[in-house]
Amino acid sequence: MYPVLLKFGPLTIHTYGVLVATGFLLGIGLAVLQAKKEGIPSNKIVDLGFYILLSAIIGSRLFFIFINASHYIKNPLDIFKIWEGGLVFYGGVLLAVPTAIWYVKKNGIGLWNIADVFAPSIAIGHSIGRIGCFFAGCCYGKPAEGLPWAVTFTNPQSLAQIGIPLHPTQLYESAGEFINFLILITLRRYKSFDGQLFLTYVLLYSILRFIVEFFRGDIGRGFIIYNISLSQGLSILMFLIASGGLIVLRKRKI
Repeated sequence: MYPVLLKFGPLTIHTYGVLVATGFLLGIGLAVLQAKKEGIPSNKIVDLGFYILLSAIIGSRLFFIFINASHYIKNPLDIFKIWEGGLVFYGGVLLAVPTAIWYVKKNGIGLWNIADVFAPSIAIGHSIGRIGCFFAGCCYGKPAEGLPWAVTFTNPQSLAQIGIPLHPTQLYESAGEFINFLILITLRRYKSFDGQLFLTYVLLYSILRFIVEFFRGDIGRGFIIYNISLSQGLSILMFLIASGGLIVLRKRKI
């Protein structure tokens, strides 16, 4: 759609980056508000949010580079072009989770309680970030000729296939994450044990991502076997971990 939001001489502001930053700031703001209600120092939330963001960007980029290693071996400078997209959510999770655990233990904060504080923020932040993907054209869908809501990218700077009606998979996931956000803030009122919100989010997202992957058209995201992407394999794993975690934490509460 519109990969470049504004351009001032040599300075280019990419829509993707602006929306990712917007999602992060909104998520942090919501987490701070919830933390205040629970008596958690807001500075701890802001600091933790910064560490999570930094580690998530690094992890998601490294994961994308890993599954597209052949391209980056030939074009090493492209490694740093994160404004063009190329971030894998699960890669970010793999690095952000241990970073968050390290920070929480270092500062003596309740791990599962903090995870619950951040869960809705992750969902809404990711929802907005996926709109950024839509504008950049990354994470695009399969051809969808005749589909009433198919989207045709025409901007030559777009990362999507040009001139072909495609499934708007970025918007599918954005809408799904917004629904996840609404579910989580509703569930918060009925929360019965620490960790419930975060693991519910992991459960919901793993289902959402598994489904959306069937409509994705960018083949550079990696596949385990025919038609089953690497992200779908990780979705199955995360679903099992979240399900088991919910059962264990509920039993501990009882």
